[in-house]
Amino acid sequence: MNQLFIKLEWKQMLRSRWMQLVGVLFILVFAAIALIQQLALPVDGFTRQTASFLNLLLFLLPLFVLTIGSMSVASDIESGWYSLLKTYPMSLTGYIFGKYISLVLSFFLILLMSFAVVLIMSGVAGSVQLPLVFVSLSVLTVLIFAAIAVLCGVIAKNRLHALALALVVWAAALLLLQYVLMAVGTFVAGHVTLTLTIIMMHLNPAEFIRFGYFLFSGQTTVLGPSFFEFTDFYNSVFGYLLFGIVCAAWILGPLFIGQWILSRKGRAE
Repeated sequence: MNQLFIKLEWKQMLRSRWMQLVGVLFILVFAAIALIQQLALPVDGFTRQTASFLNLLLFLLPLFVLTIGSMSVASDIESGWYSLLKTYPMSLTGYIFGKYISLVLSFFLILLMSFAVVLIMSGVAGSVQLPLVFVSLSVLTVLIFAAIAVLCGVIAKNRLHALALALVVWAAALLLLQYVLMAVGTFVAGHVTLTLTIIMMHLNPAEFIRFGYFLFSGQTTVLGPSFFEFTDFYNSVFGYLLFGIVCAAWILGPLFIGQWILSRKGRAE
């Protein structure tokens, strides 16, 4: 039953015009960035191309994953489809992870098509590059924000509420928390600001993924000398292990919280 549900949800997402438009958008944007790189002079280090890829990874991808994923879950609850599914021999865990897996697979397909376009352009032009670190962190971004999207959908009362909640989470992770941290940094000591930045980095998945890009691409010097001890720790075996634990917590935590909330809603009914 769980496998059948995943296949059904995946087909519905792929048939969605929202998902199809997102796929076309990502292919066009990836192709545009790759074309710009082809026309530009190759430069080592943190280039405009890598900055463009990183901005695409951290701004557009979480936005669409959060909105589409949360509205999909909220739509099931609002339309009564979830109530119908409860009459079938499928557990609550099967529903939560089924929605999560179908959402992840849909965006994996979009990323695969986008990367394929870049690789085709690389084969033709020869100067286009697709960093492996970027590919890996793109997959990680989908895994993390898909879990958060499921949680937002469970919390929401309807699709409009899910959309608003997803936008709030996206704005907080990508914009608001950074501005709050900069505002706090204007009237507290430097070492306090550094500590708050490190804490916020672990509590904000977008910033943690951004840090992961600098870490695994060997460009931690971009963060400045103040983060030397911090980045030096993460370059160790224990640092890599902690990075994996934090990522796993951001994936499994929202899913289990969403399952708990949904079970409480079922009892209330």
